Amino acid sequence: QVQLVESGGGLVQAGGSLRLSCAASGRTFSNYIMGWFRQPPGKEREFVAHISGSGGSTSYADSVKGRFTVSRDNAKNTVYLQMNSLKPEDTAHYYCAAKASIYGYDYWGQGTQVTVSS
Repeated sequence: QVQLVESGGGLVQAGGSLRLSCAASGRTFSNYIMGWFRQPPGKEREFVAHISGSGGSTSYADSVKGRFTVSRDNAKNTVYLQMNSLKPEDTAHYYCAAKASIYGYDYWGQGTQVTVSS
């Protein structure tokens, strides 16, 4: 069982930056692929980024590529999402998730709200 707790959301002006954190419980954090997802108001949840267990491989949605960076610190059981050059369309509830295989994500956090004002 893995429990995930996100933090770092808030209100920021367009062009600003935020860093989200996701702290995970458990002793095998490095075994999990970690993902970030978001759900804009009135829309479906969408993929943002993911990172392999070792941190050596990452992937991003086209909408955030070049602006967002996912990283992890396995010693701290934490994954991060550095968000730069934020746009109003980045406004959403952001979730982190964990999976131990190539299939669907098994564990989800409660999320943290990011609001970008124009």
